[in-house]
Amino acid sequence: MRSLLFVPADSERKIEKAMASGVDVIILDLEDSVALQNKPVARTVAAETLQRSRTGPLMYVRVNALETDLTTKDVAAIMPLSPDGLIQPKTETGSCVEKLAAMAGVDVPIIAIATETAKSMFGLGTYSQLNANLKGIAWGAEDLSNELQAQANRTPEGLLTEPYRMARSLCLFGARAAGIEPVDTVYVDFRNQAGLEQDCMQAVRDGFSCKMAIHPAQVETINRIFTPSAQQVAEARSVIDAFSKAGDAGVVGLEGKMYDIPHLKRSKKLLDRAKTYGVA
Repeated sequence: MRSLLFVPADSERKIEKAMASGVDVIILDLEDSVALQNKPVARTVAAETLQRSRTGPLMYVRVNALETDLTTKDVAAIMPLSPDGLIQPKTETGSCVEKLAAMAGVDVPIIAIATETAKSMFGLGTYSQLNANLKGIAWGAEDLSNELQAQANRTPEGLLTEPYRMARSLCLFGARAAGIEPVDTVYVDFRNQAGLEQDCMQAVRDGFSCKMAIHPAQVETINRIFTPSAQQVAEARSVIDAFSKAGDAGVVGLEGKMYDIPHLKRSKKLLDRAKTYGVA
């Protein structure tokens, strides 16, 4: 997956727009984008959406945080309809994921949003120790900035400030250490196309494999940038071919550059990813 789009689960109109956006994963949101009085309606609409014949994007559901009294109701409403996965907000350690998995009662994929509290920053090494079906770790800046009582989480130029750069990096390390997908956070200025492109390119450069979105207009950009380009595929093939021709060599020279085994492994991973999206 490359793109995950949050949609308020109490809005059938927005769900329909999301279905036509080309996104890889729709996140039916029962949490932050739904007012408390609308939670029952959101559960009903989410369940009805999951009941439909599903041939398009995967359908995940973001449940409410365990610290509320809403999670049990969320799980009871949606799990009988077999969502493709769950998004768990405000996790602080891997034990939070274990609790949701036990509550769900089936082996459902879970993506944990794991940087939304100050305490959570110290638990990012615990996600490698789980029996639950944890598919990825995402990070979020908005709830975290609220808890830190920050005035902003980005500079006037749109760059993340230092606390949120650290949260982003620790999420990346925590996910890769656990052998699961690192998921980049949303870019909230959804009308700023140039800013979104820059955000996506930085995420891909650093090792994130997918990105969350808050508006259908962001999906095309995310999918395009998180899909390996023709040039990247060609370069990866060149490295793989050079090692193949060199036999058991641990290092090869190619167009004036030296490549060793980590470069070979990275090239193979990129080619596998490209094949997943039909561009190799």
